[in-house]
Amino acid sequence: ECGACTVIIDGKAVNSCLYHIMETEGKSVTTIEGLASQDGILHPLQKAFIDNGAVQCGFCTPGMIMSAKALTDNKEKPTEEEIKDAVAGNLCRCTGYVKIIDAIKSFAGGR
Repeated sequence: ECGACTVIIDGKAVNSCLYHIMETEGKSVTTIEGLASQDGILHPLQKAFIDNGAVQCGFCTPGMIMSAKALTDNKEKPTEEEIKDAVAGNLCRCTGYVKIIDAIKSFAGGR
């Protein structure tokens, strides 16, 4: 319910804690570990979070990034409102939402 466990299943961001494992058969599942390249180079979205200071305690970061990835995979230039809607299910206890939204806008605007 907090969004920290968000993964992408067939292009859609879902909370893995609420998704039955048996429903993943035959589907594409991407986790935060699947974003970096094989040689360890971070995905540009992960880099945008670092560059914009959007990582505080780090608990929400994987879920925020995965929700943002699902959004930007389906909408190349999302509006700020669309970004807010996409991460609405991800809770940040450090109140880092401004920098998180800035990071997502930075990534979306830079490609």
